[in-house]
Amino acid sequence: MAPTQREIDDAATFEQHDTIEVAGTTLIEGLPGHGLVASIAVDQITEQLGLDLYGTLYDETFPQVVTFQEGMARDPVRVYAGADPAILTLQSDLALPWQAFRPLSTATFSKLGEIEEAVFLAGAPAQFEDERGAVTAVATTPDMKKKLQAEDIELAADPGVIGGVTGALAQACHHESIPAAVLIVKAHPYLPDPGAAQHVIETALEPLVDFDIDTTELEQQAAEIQERMQQIAEQYEQMVEGQGQYKESRMPGMYQ
Repeated sequence: MAPTQREIDDAATFEQHDTIEVAGTTLIEGLPGHGLVASIAVDQITEQLGLDLYGTLYDETFPQVVTFQEGMARDPVRVYAGADPAILTLQSDLALPWQAFRPLSTATFSKLGEIEEAVFLAGAPAQFEDERGAVTAVATTPDMKKKLQAEDIELAADPGVIGGVTGALAQACHHESIPAAVLIVKAHPYLPDPGAAQHVIETALEPLVDFDIDTTELEQQAAEIQERMQQIAEQYEQMVEGQGQYKESRMPGMYQ
């Protein structure tokens, strides 16, 4: 079900910064969630592929802040793009509140251009050390399910719920029949986990998107990444607890 005109009018604003043609593109989501696996993995992909800033998204439901890097202010929610391979990455410096989920997901699929496929990353707490980095997948269309099986990516066997902003984006793909994969990655239960990010890149993202990412840096600079991402992790946990979603996030089979 495509979004209504009212929903599009209420969607987040997209401000385009570059004239890159976006058509037949794969969207990779890298928004903060459990273990910051998505944030870490997509940071690495954006940097390695030299993607350019395509635009920024903002809305009154987003945190009313500005972030900065190397002395320059920037919007927290950004979209990067490249032509070869044709990729969009969606990234945020901050966890987003639940009120922002619908405006963000509607804008993503109505304003960014023609998205052919999407890949979402959802962290789940590992119960044991040897589980960290394990990946299972959920597809939004039969064709994506076949693609996952062809790449030997294990499908999630048990029923569950994908929550948070990742769930909202995946729901939009499900309703609009956009082929998408949600990669559920087991990660450290309390800390940012660059090792899990490295594993999902190598075992799932590279075969699905057909690119080659050097992940040595994730292994070599794990301590630095953990320190840089720790503040986001703490802010994310505070936001979830503040919204009374703490118990919900503990439900079996629920991933964010």
